[in-house]
Amino acid sequence: MEKNWTKIFSSTNPIEVEILKQMLKENGVISIDINQQDSSYNMFGNINLYVQEEYVEHANKLMTKNNNERNS
Repeated sequence: MEKNWTKIFSSTNPIEVEILKQMLKENGVISIDINQQDSSYNMFGNINLYVQEEYVEHANKLMTKNNNERNS
């Protein structure tokens, strides 16, 4: 059975995407990133982060919690 993937985050900052990807992995959520940035000029295009459809709600809660902790 094929899994459906849903985009949960998009950024031009590869470090920001990698931090989120690792945080999700530590919490049991597998994610993939697709880098659509121009190879010559990294300022153009986004890096999109996807999770399997069944983990979208959990991933969003984790990202909100992570964001709240960084901002407090």
